[in-house]
Amino acid sequence: MILLGMDTSAVAASVALWEDGRIIGESFVNVRLTHSQTILPMTQNLLNACGKDISQVDEFAVSVGPGSFTGLRIGISAVKGMAFGTGKRCVPVSTLEALAYLLIGQECIAVSAMDARCQQVYAATFLVGRESVQRLTEDAALSIKQLWEQLTEISSDLPLILVGDGAQLCYNSWESDRVLLAPEHLRFQRASAVCMAALPRRGLSVEPAQISPQYLRLPQAQRELLQKQNKI
Repeated sequence: MILLGMDTSAVAASVALWEDGRIIGESFVNVRLTHSQTILPMTQNLLNACGKDISQVDEFAVSVGPGSFTGLRIGISAVKGMAFGTGKRCVPVSTLEALAYLLIGQECIAVSAMDARCQQVYAATFLVGRESVQRLTEDAALSIKQLWEQLTEISSDLPLILVGDGAQLCYNSWESDRVLLAPEHLRFQRASAVCMAALPRRGLSVEPAQISPQYLRLPQAQRELLQKQNKI
């Protein structure tokens, strides 16, 4: 079984191939390039490097949010196009859940946090074990203060490890010995983690037309318009 995973939910963009129980290749960039210009060439180059053709992919996995509004649309559109073209199904994956899979093998509470700007984060917490990830809280848009209040209610003695592009922001804001910061190479969204998160969800695969972004909040332009109209 060959699974192609993709993540374009934030500044980092990546694509990965999983075959028969292992990652056989991954392409990752964490620079401010336009995903619409880079993700398809990255995908083709990865397939070529692994000696695979797009027709050999059995399923596609993609992070569907939360994250950048534009970034999510780019990745989802790319995966939909490949899935439609090959007649394959897709596995939608929460970006925050995929982040928790970066810490698999450790016994900890993963605090997945993505920078949502204005002192807010998209966040969720997960119990991470040697071979499993169990969701503790639902994906939500929270202030950094609200997330900390949520974490203080966790009674576990396991370490709280921050992961995601909002991890450093939270870590600097709290200055707590209880919270650890994931090392940089395990901190940012990766398509290999999307593949890992998709594997237990293969029974929930859908037709490509059924995939849609999960934003958690309205786009900024729409929020500003509603504010002007005194509707929020």
